[in-house]
Amino acid sequence: MKVLYLLLLSLCLLFSQIAPGAGLVTLFHRYPEYECVKRGGTCNFSPCPRFTRIQGSCYQGRAKCCV
Repeated sequence: MKVLYLLLLSLCLLFSQIAPGAGLVTLFHRYPEYECVKRGGTCNFSPCPRFTRIQGSCYQGRAKCCV
């Protein structure tokens, strides 16, 4: 029974660190850089290489996602 209480306590402490109103969405948030690489692209500050096109932005809009 003590083990169950310890697990419940750790779960409560984990979720208490999230800002109020944020919900579970912030736990699974993916950065644009991750999404770019997941699609097979790269984040470039310079123009995109040949035979690639812009598919979004990275680093708060300072770079382009070239796929």
